[in-house]
Amino acid sequence: MHNDRSITEARLTRVLEERIRPAVYPESVPLSVSVWHAPGEPVSVAEGLAAERTPVEAGTEWGPAWGTSWFTVSGTVPREWAGRTVEALLDLGFDDNMPGFQCEGLVYGPDGSPLKGLNPRNQWVRVSERARGGEQVLLHVEAASNPVILDYRPFRPTELGDRETADDAPRYRLARMDLAVFERTVWELVQDLEVLGGLMAELSVDSPRRWEVLRAVERALDAVDLQDVGGTAAGAREELRGVLSSPAHASAHRISAVGHAHIDSAWLWPLRETVRKVARTTSNMTALLEDEPDFVYAMSQAQQFAWVKEHRPEVYARVKKAVAEGRFVPVGGMWVESDTNMPGSEALARQFVHGKRFFLEEFGIETEEVWLPDSFGYSAALPQLVRLSGSRWFLTQKISWSRTNKFPHHTFWWEGLDGTRVFTHFPPIDTYNSQLSGAEVAHAVRNFQEKGGATRSLAPTGWGDGGGGTTREMLARAKRLADLEGSARVVFEKPSAFFEKAHAEYPHAPVWVGELYLELHRATLTSQARTKQGNRRCEHLLYEAELWAATAAVRTGFPYPYEALDRLWKTVLLHQFHDILPGTSIAWVHREAARTYEETAAELEALIARALAALAGDGASGGTVVFNAAPHERAGAAAHGAVAAGRPAPEPSTAQPREGGGFVLRNAALRVEVDGRGLVVSVYDTGADREAVPPGAAANLLQLHQDFPNMWDAWDVDPFYRNTVTDLTDAETVELAEDGVTVRVVRAFGTSRVVQRLSLPAGVRRLDVETEVDWHETEKFLKASFPLDVHTDRVAAETQFGHLHRPTHANTSWDAAKFEACAHRFVHLQEPGWGVALVNDSTYGYDVTRAARAEDGGTTTTVRLSLLRAPRFPDPRTDQGVHRFRYALVPNASVGDAVREGYRVNLPERRVPGERGVLPLARVDDDAVVVSAVKLADDGSGDVVVRLYESLGGRARARLTPGFAMASAHVCDLLERPLEAVPAEGEGIRLALRPFQILTLRLKRA
Repeated sequence: MHNDRSITEARLTRVLEERIRPAVYPESVPLSVSVWHAPGEPVSVAEGLAAERTPVEAGTEWGPAWGTSWFTVSGTVPREWAGRTVEALLDLGFDDNMPGFQCEGLVYGPDGSPLKGLNPRNQWVRVSERARGGEQVLLHVEAASNPVILDYRPFRPTELGDRETADDAPRYRLARMDLAVFERTVWELVQDLEVLGGLMAELSVDSPRRWEVLRAVERALDAVDLQDVGGTAAGAREELRGVLSSPAHASAHRISAVGHAHIDSAWLWPLRETVRKVARTTSNMTALLEDEPDFVYAMSQAQQFAWVKEHRPEVYARVKKAVAEGRFVPVGGMWVESDTNMPGSEALARQFVHGKRFFLEEFGIETEEVWLPDSFGYSAALPQLVRLSGSRWFLTQKISWSRTNKFPHHTFWWEGLDGTRVFTHFPPIDTYNSQLSGAEVAHAVRNFQEKGGATRSLAPTGWGDGGGGTTREMLARAKRLADLEGSARVVFEKPSAFFEKAHAEYPHAPVWVGELYLELHRATLTSQARTKQGNRRCEHLLYEAELWAATAAVRTGFPYPYEALDRLWKTVLLHQFHDILPGTSIAWVHREAARTYEETAAELEALIARALAALAGDGASGGTVVFNAAPHERAGAAAHGAVAAGRPAPEPSTAQPREGGGFVLRNAALRVEVDGRGLVVSVYDTGADREAVPPGAAANLLQLHQDFPNMWDAWDVDPFYRNTVTDLTDAETVELAEDGVTVRVVRAFGTSRVVQRLSLPAGVRRLDVETEVDWHETEKFLKASFPLDVHTDRVAAETQFGHLHRPTHANTSWDAAKFEACAHRFVHLQEPGWGVALVNDSTYGYDVTRAARAEDGGTTTTVRLSLLRAPRFPDPRTDQGVHRFRYALVPNASVGDAVREGYRVNLPERRVPGERGVLPLARVDDDAVVVSAVKLADDGSGDVVVRLYESLGGRARARLTPGFAMASAHVCDLLERPLEAVPAEGEGIRLALRPFQILTLRLKRA
């Protein structure tokens, strides 16, 4: 019997591929083709349609990398095809790679209206359902010759990832451009056999159902006349009717298929090409919705809807119509499918604000599903933000990529930092590009972890990453799998319908507490340092711009820049997409990102300068006003306020030569020894009589590793990178800088050079390190190491609106897998009564290890900041050039100190000519409660919005005092919609916060 099965499967494969599938289009005639190659960047539709064409034929080479060619095809439907279904088959030269990773096209009708997209799995355009014969056919194709960057031979460095480095060689050869008869019955037979063949392959050898299906397939193949497939297809289908109509078991797993095309907003293509990818895919999906009444399609990322609205209004009209009908479903509630590890607190909140507001304003829809199938791990701050945005559900698939530990659930409650829980689902089908194949559906059933407690899962169905979406073949599979013995039941429905049903049947699902750490792609915390620095800088500039503009608006009548802030926030949010901020896109994307960040920063600096000038008063007075944007008091300046200069200077720091070489730095709190190698061998806390650096160790040690992961160059760092390390201890110079109190260290290594400046700010318990690296290494990883004399089994790492603890040990496989993790502005280690913080202005990746010391029996805990990498794919010149980092070691630091110093290093004081101090718009009397935003309400009402959070992980009772007459106060959601009134007590309001709670207050001015 086993031999019978193998023979039948082999027979089915050959007959399908060589006889039945070709018979779907049994007759064809060539179309006439002409072309115009657009010079440079894409042109408008009107220009592309009007351009003069040159005749070409099939086989013609076309398309340099990133070029655009406008093809026109024309022809006449033969008279003898009257009554038959006719389609145009337009093959631009596709290969077997997935859609979205090669050339693509958008087809326009004779009137210039977009019809549908072209890709390797969608090459047809319907001409007539029932031809009359003699019809004239005229179609235009806007074809994009996007180069193949990822060609399943990972990962070869290529210069094709930027138009500035790509060559002009043609990438494609025009293939079939025909009119053809479409045989519906033969096509349906193909779908029957594909579904049954896939089911047969997944059923157990001992299953009677498997053999029932096999025999039916044999009978169907016997019924096919290989020289007259079209004439015998109906009879063959009849042989399959019985096995296709046998219903599924009552206990069969239920799969909610959701039409989908996860489109990366940039990755192996630039942003401008994503605009066109979205147009192609939405054109296809709206057309498919018209043809298939049971189809439901979901699309996330408000930015992509906005692109269609701006660039393809005629397609957007079709989208809006389908949305109104409830079949084209906006999901996600975020501006883009962002990374969630690295965006700052306010940025992650604003992803929801701008995303959900777009869907509300455009469609009147309150999206409830947070849809992040492909981001590289998920912050523990997310559950609270999800709920505060008005959403209820969370979906991702990416955690199935973890390489060490299999996540134990597919449907569960996810509990975040503050205790908020959100109902969460991981599709067990383990792909966000499902084709509903037999293998995929069977895998979903086998893989589902909640058997016995739940019966439902979701399948995002359609070609994604580069776009394409759901195909008619996928819908055909779903129809056959709706109620088929031996298979899960499959039905297309909205994500919300799935979540409602899943929640109803499994309300007491298990709970997962803390971050959803992806045990893969850890190097995304470091790759493309310029992109990460641009993001961090712009986040803090936006924070300042809102703060000072709001303060100036209330104090002086300064015009609040609503439009500019909205636009600039959306620019920064777009670049937090999970292949831009993580550093995994082609060179073109990161080159453009660097320019965009510079332009954004310049506009924000100008905006801030105007607001500060309005606040500071007479700039010609000869005085200076010191502004403190940080949320804690600093040197006499209130948080979010300003004081006129003239503060007493703290005791200055000093520098003296050190015996044996190097220098000794002192201020009122610390004594730091820098040896002749430029390494920090002592950081002594004079107040606590405590040394931070272990005996014999050296801090601020730069370490260089070989870095060549097994796969995914820009994405991954594998644990074996630690096997080889070079300590950069040789220094060209160790000297005092021109100020006489800063140690300047110069080192050279490989083809790179580093200059460091070490200093003790006067009156501050902090060692500052400014590092400038002229980086020209390849496949290397640069770390800054700080061994610390602290014995602790956990480290606190800042995340959005709080911090989380991770182990310093590798007791379990779960602990060991976190060998590279994310921290925002600080990492903090503590023994009872004494701790150390390492704060930074622009890094995210870090690692921590422990080692026993033979000399005294103690334990050294080493924290290392990840500074630079040098992968060659997909950008062969990743991060080559000059980089500047600022980080600082803060001994005798509590978590509260770490929070404060983290803000300070990212929000330096600003000194402005003037004579007038500035009171803050909102003061909070508890340092544990941190204000993360002060702004005017987005609706233009003039209300002041203050967002704050408990930062230490404990309960807090605080008083907020506004710096203006207040008429009323309300707690509101992230979108600034009031939830409940807060009674005033005197001139302020009393607040009670649970650990890490976020609170958004809307204060109406009297």
